[in-house]
Amino acid sequence: MRVDIVTKEFPPNIYGGAGVHVAELSRSLARHLTLKVHAFGTNVEPNYHGAEVFGYADPTDLAEANAAVQTLGTDLKMLSGLAGTDLIHTHTWYANMAGHLGGLLHGVPHVLSAHSLEPLRPWKAEQLGGGYRVSSWAESTAYHSAAGVIAVSAGMREDILRCYPDIDPDKVTVIHNGIDTEFWTPDHGTDALSKYGIDPARPIVSFVGRITRQKGVPYLLRAAAELPAEVQLVLCVGAPDTPELAAEVNGLIDELKATRSGIVVVEGMIPRNEVIQILTASTVFACPSIYEPLGIVNLEAMACETAVVASAVGGIPEVVAPGETGELVHVEQVQDGTGTPVDEDKFVADFAAALNKVLADEKLAENYGKAGRRRAQEHFSWDAIAEQTIEFYQHVLNRS
Repeated sequence: MRVDIVTKEFPPNIYGGAGVHVAELSRSLARHLTLKVHAFGTNVEPNYHGAEVFGYADPTDLAEANAAVQTLGTDLKMLSGLAGTDLIHTHTWYANMAGHLGGLLHGVPHVLSAHSLEPLRPWKAEQLGGGYRVSSWAESTAYHSAAGVIAVSAGMREDILRCYPDIDPDKVTVIHNGIDTEFWTPDHGTDALSKYGIDPARPIVSFVGRITRQKGVPYLLRAAAELPAEVQLVLCVGAPDTPELAAEVNGLIDELKATRSGIVVVEGMIPRNEVIQILTASTVFACPSIYEPLGIVNLEAMACETAVVASAVGGIPEVVAPGETGELVHVEQVQDGTGTPVDEDKFVADFAAALNKVLADEKLAENYGKAGRRRAQEHFSWDAIAEQTIEFYQHVLNRS
């Protein structure tokens, strides 16, 4: 069987959980079938653990176009490369139209993995303007036409069927994200800590992720004001989505720095071995997301034997076991697609209380961390996820 994966992100161009997912899944799938990967960007590795990889630059004649239009232009460039495949598997709306049109053009089924949903990310209109309407159209068209949809969590499956009620529920299956626990494993070294000015002798609350509305960074920063003075807050963050969000986050960081020490901001993508050291050194990892289809970053922290405090949204409760691997903070959300807490002050206070509970009990934090690694190893291996994915491919092909 030949399967062609289409993706926005692929090594070395990874900036989010979807990219990690595609890279790890591809490595496992390539051991069992003929795999070709079509990715945005030209600096890709031509051979990735047995998968043949093709990189595509944005069309030069669309350089001044809206970002969503540039994306569709790159999708069109990919179509000829999909000839000869048995099945196309796309990831995120960026790639969905290549799969949709490629399936029509070559007469093969198109399967897509749902890592997020445009209707549940309305703040993207701040970034894309009218391009958000284009991305929403592309996603909706692909989802309704796909031969199969993979949701990365049961919570994500519910969101798909709620946002797109005309989709046949029988074609939507749940296959979780995974984690490579041989790579993501505790590292008690301190060179990365020294590099960024982190004191290993002080308690650490860490966050790793993009500064986007869905990640809830402002809520964490407000909660941090309620933590004991000796606690460090380490933020490993990507570039903010908008200038307005950047101003809000930077203002909150400045307020914290004015009243306490140990506020460490590590900007940009840093080597994964450094992330592992920071996670391992952390007393607790914080995930204050208001929208999270699964939350692979929680798995990464758990694999490093770090306790997790996370909001109980999306697929996070399928990863973090409350009272076993960490604490879940429940949040009532406005039902307008934004995920905004109904009572923001209560969410901030509850999140701070959960962090303080773990910070105050060293043994509890240690037990949560060890249980978290066991859970990551036992329930989220990539080999098992690849096997489930191949079974779904066969199911789709048998129905086509």
